[in-house]
Amino acid sequence: MSSHGELIAGLDIGSSKIRMIVGQRSGEEGSEKKINIIGAYETPAEGIHKGVITSIEDAVVSITRVLENMERIVGHSIEQAWVGISGSHIISQESRGVIAVSRHDGEIDEGDVARAIEAARTVATPSNYEILHVIPRNFTIDGQTNIKDPVGMTGIRLEVDSLIVQGITSQIKNLTKCVYRTGLDIEDLVVASLASSQAVLSNRQKELGVAVLDIGGTTTNVIVMEDGDVVHQAVLPIGADHVTSDIAIGLRISIDAAEKIKLKYGTALAKNVDKNDHISFEEIDLSEQGEVPRRYIAQIIEARVEEILRKVDNELEKAHRSGMLPSGVVLIGGGAKLHGMVELAKKVLRLPVSLGYAQNITSSVDKTQDLSYMTAIGLVLWGNQALGHRNGRRFSLSKFKSVADVSDKMRKWLKSLVP
Repeated sequence: MSSHGELIAGLDIGSSKIRMIVGQRSGEEGSEKKINIIGAYETPAEGIHKGVITSIEDAVVSITRVLENMERIVGHSIEQAWVGISGSHIISQESRGVIAVSRHDGEIDEGDVARAIEAARTVATPSNYEILHVIPRNFTIDGQTNIKDPVGMTGIRLEVDSLIVQGITSQIKNLTKCVYRTGLDIEDLVVASLASSQAVLSNRQKELGVAVLDIGGTTTNVIVMEDGDVVHQAVLPIGADHVTSDIAIGLRISIDAAEKIKLKYGTALAKNVDKNDHISFEEIDLSEQGEVPRRYIAQIIEARVEEILRKVDNELEKAHRSGMLPSGVVLIGGGAKLHGMVELAKKVLRLPVSLGYAQNITSSVDKTQDLSYMTAIGLVLWGNQALGHRNGRRFSLSKFKSVADVSDKMRKWLKSLVP
């Protein structure tokens, strides 16, 4: 990709599918670059369960398959990617960093802000965890609170309230090892929920208060934002595959037949299904026999989806935002495509609910309108923004900073393991 440096690749490593999106930057120098999505590809994920690598060899094969097919689609070699990380091992906690302003005249510069954010990183973390992101929420100067950008202001004492996002070190190393063994460099590891929020949220939604709910195969990612800041982030170990499992158990059919029934006939609103409407198993799978009322299937689905949404509401309760987000909830992920999901979410969460589609991109690729691809698109947008900061005059403090990326030392060590 060095010969075509305006390409940005986003690699979303999920539990059920691995997806890659490639975008091309365009625009005048000195202006914010626009993104045109030129390629999208997905493949079933092998060797990954609930966001955790269970088999390095299988995961490498799956990632390689995505990479090779994407290179054929875009007609260029892909050497680097922004990689999403998720899983129930991702946790977050609040932290505060405090420093003395360095300049004699008390004017705060970017170095002071960087030192304050670095001070916030010194929070005591479990020995087996590694910091992925330090997300500054707001700053305080000599007791004056709720400052978004302190650069250029004057003071003696600078404080920053931040959210520390961490993951288990062994899982991070296993993920990076799988990516490096494909020959792909990691530009940065980005927590999936942060990336997806970049794709589907407007600045106004982030200011008023909004939650993004990414319902994947075996996990559900939740991120809550208000006043432009991340208020809460969580990963729940439950997802759309649990709905399929419930159907298989309830109807005593194979998991493959259960998935087909869910996709073709499934709905999360049992009351809207005619009680006389029946489904023949033979229409789905010739090896299965019998029939079942469609309402019974809907009742199975509704019970599990409601459980997922109740757990999400518990997370909103922890953030003191249950039923109190003016911009409501934005649904993405494969599980969000289930019929009746929006209506049931409105009922359970007591909030406005809508499906989330990518903003601020152009594309002729149909898959950019697929809810499953929002995280991969978000990774491309994250990369575009980071490259703009890297090449710009100074960074924007209202944006997220990843200050604990994979170190060069680890990168070289992991690459030395490649046969």
